[in-house]
Amino acid sequence: MELQLTPLRSLPTLHPRTTIHHTKATATPTANTVSACLLEPLKPRPQLPRQALLHGRRRSSPVDLPSLCAAIEQLVTEGRHREACDALRDARAGAPFVALPAPTYDALVTAASALREAGAAAAVLWHMESSGFEPDQYMWNRVLGMYLVCGMLTEAREVFEGMPARSRVTWGVMMGGLVDGKRPRGALALFGELWEEVGVGAGPRVLVVAVRAATVLGSVHAGRELHCCVAKMGMCEDQYLPCALIDMYSKCGRVDEARRVFDGIPWRSVVAWNTMLAAYSLHGCSDQALDLYHNMCQSGVGLDQFTFSTMLRVFSRLGLLEHAKQMHAGLIQSGLQMDIVGNTALVDLYCKWGQMEDARHVFERMPSRNLISWNALIAGYGYHGMGTKAIEMFERLIAEGIAPNHVTFLGVLNACRFSGFIDKGKRIFQFMAQNPKTKPRAMHYACVIELFGRQGLLDEAYSMIRKAPLTPTANMWGALLTACRINKNIQLARLAAEQLLAMEPQKVNNYIVLLNLYISSGKHDEALTVVNTLKKAGLYMGAACSWITLKKKDHRFFFNDSLNPKSSEIYRRLDTLMEMIKGLGYVSEEEELLPDILPDDHETSKVYHSEKLAVAFGLISTSPSAPLTINQNHRLCRDCHTVIKFVTQVTKREITIRDASRFHHFKLGTCSCGDYW
Repeated sequence: MELQLTPLRSLPTLHPRTTIHHTKATATPTANTVSACLLEPLKPRPQLPRQALLHGRRRSSPVDLPSLCAAIEQLVTEGRHREACDALRDARAGAPFVALPAPTYDALVTAASALREAGAAAAVLWHMESSGFEPDQYMWNRVLGMYLVCGMLTEAREVFEGMPARSRVTWGVMMGGLVDGKRPRGALALFGELWEEVGVGAGPRVLVVAVRAATVLGSVHAGRELHCCVAKMGMCEDQYLPCALIDMYSKCGRVDEARRVFDGIPWRSVVAWNTMLAAYSLHGCSDQALDLYHNMCQSGVGLDQFTFSTMLRVFSRLGLLEHAKQMHAGLIQSGLQMDIVGNTALVDLYCKWGQMEDARHVFERMPSRNLISWNALIAGYGYHGMGTKAIEMFERLIAEGIAPNHVTFLGVLNACRFSGFIDKGKRIFQFMAQNPKTKPRAMHYACVIELFGRQGLLDEAYSMIRKAPLTPTANMWGALLTACRINKNIQLARLAAEQLLAMEPQKVNNYIVLLNLYISSGKHDEALTVVNTLKKAGLYMGAACSWITLKKKDHRFFFNDSLNPKSSEIYRRLDTLMEMIKGLGYVSEEEELLPDILPDDHETSKVYHSEKLAVAFGLISTSPSAPLTINQNHRLCRDCHTVIKFVTQVTKREITIRDASRFHHFKLGTCSCGDYW
C-alpha cells in the first residue's frame, strides 16, 4: 500500500512493547468496529439490595471490595454509568493499589465508553496500571476501543503501539476508531502496515473497515486497490465485504461498478439487496431501483425495515402511492415493526402526495417520534394549505417539551404564508428570534416578507429587508418581487427585480415574474423589453408542462398540445366544460403569461393551458367518481385556478394540482388554498 503513517512514541507507563506477533482469534470476530468491542454483554449478576449500590455508604467506613465490585457491575447492567464511575473513585480512595476483578474493569470500560468522557476513560486505565492488573488481549482491545470512543485518538494510538500483542480485532478496532474520528487516511495507512506484515492474513473484517475508510475519504482509487486485496484473499463470497464494496463504489459515484460487484455475489443476503437499492436511490436511479426491488421480491429474500425505508423514497419520486400503500400493508401483515426512519419516510411520502389523513394516522401510531417526524407533518400541513393544523401540531410539539429547530420554524412559517395567517406568523417569528439558538435565517425572513406582501403590507415587507441583521439574499428579494406581482406595485417591483437580477442574472423565472406583472398591469412595452433582454442574454423560457399518471404511465401536455392520440376528444370535452361553467357565472380572469406563451399569443391561449388539457384528459380517461391528480412544473395561473374550481362543481370530481410551489385540493367549487397562493 502507498499510504504511510508515522508511528507515535509509546507511553512509558504502559507495559514495555515486546516483539509484535499476531495471535489467531479463537472465533471469527463478528465486527471490527469500536462499538462492537465496547458493548459486549456482561454476565448478569443477582439483583442486589439498594443499600448495596453505594447509596448512603459512608466514605470513612472500610471498603468492602467484593461488594463494591458487585455494585459497579450491577450499576452498569442497569445503565447507571455515571454512578459506576463514581464508585471507581471510592475504590481508588479505599484500596488504591488493589486490582479489581476483570469483569469489574470490563464493566467500567463500558461505563466510561457510554459516557464518552476522556477523564473517566483515563481513570479506568490508571487504576489498571497502578494496581498491577495485567489485561489480556480481550481487555486491551476493550481499553483501546474505550479511548477511541472518547475521542482520545493520540492516547489510543499510544496504547495500540504499547500493546504486548495485537490481534486482527485490535487492528480493526484501531482502524475503525480512526474512521469514526474523521481520520480515514490514517486508517488506510494502518491497513497498509498490516498488509505489509501479514498480507492476505489480514482477515475480512479488517478489510471491511479499510473499505469503509476509502468510502469516507471518497477515494475510488483506494477503494479499487482494496478490491484487488479482496480478490487476492479469495474472500469475494464473504457476506460483508461485497456490501462494503457496493457502498464504496456508490458513494464514490460509480454506480455501474457497484452493480458489477452486486451481480458477482453468488448468494445475496437482504443486506446486499438493500445496499444496492440504496445506491440506486442515492443517485436518483428510481427506475433501476424499482426493477431491482421486483427482482428482490421474486428471489424469496425477506424484506426488512431498511428495504421499506429505501423503497418509500423511490415510490415517492415515481409517484407510486399505491405501491407504497401495498408495501405498508404487507409490512404490517408480516408482523415487522417499522422503525422511526421508516415511519417518518411514510409520513413524508403521504404528505408529498396529498394524503394528509393517512400521514396523520401513521404519525399518531408511531411508538416513538423524533423532530424529523414532527417537521415532516408540520411542513405537509403547510404546503397543503392546512395552516390551522400545522400551527396546532407546532403548539403540541412545544407543549411536549421538544425544542424546534430551523426546519420546524420554516415549516410553520410556510404554513402561515400559504394560509395568510399574518398575526400568528409574526408571533412565531418573534418567538423564534428570542432564542439565540434559533435566530432567523434568510429563508425565514423570505417567508415573512412574502406573508406581509400577500396581505398588501408592502411597506412592512420592504422594511423587513432593510432592517434584517443579515445581507439580503435572492430569496428575500424574490419574495418581495412576488408580493409586488400580486399587488401590482410596479415601482417597488422594479427595485426588487434590479437587486434580484444582479444576484441571479441567469435565472429565467425571475424575468417571468416581472413579465407577468407588466402584462397584468397593461405595460406591454415594458413586457417586450423584458422579452428582448431574455433574447439578448441567450436565455429561453422552458415549456410549461402538466402531466397526469394513469396506469403507471405519465401523460404529458403542453400549451395548445395536439400530440395526444385523444386530442380531438380532449378539446371537445374542454369546450363543453367551458360552456357549462360560463352558465354558472365563470368570467375569464386577467391572464398571466406562462413560460411557453409569447405575449403575441397571450389573448388566444386562455383555454388551452396545459393543466386544463390534463384535467380534460383525466375526465375522459377515468371512471366518473375517480379523483384526479395533476402535476406541473410551473405556478398555477389564476384563470386555470378558477376554471378548475368550477369543473369540480360541475363534475363532482376531486382534483388535486401539485404546482411548482404547493398543492391545491379542489372539491365542489372550493380550493384548499382559499384562493391564496
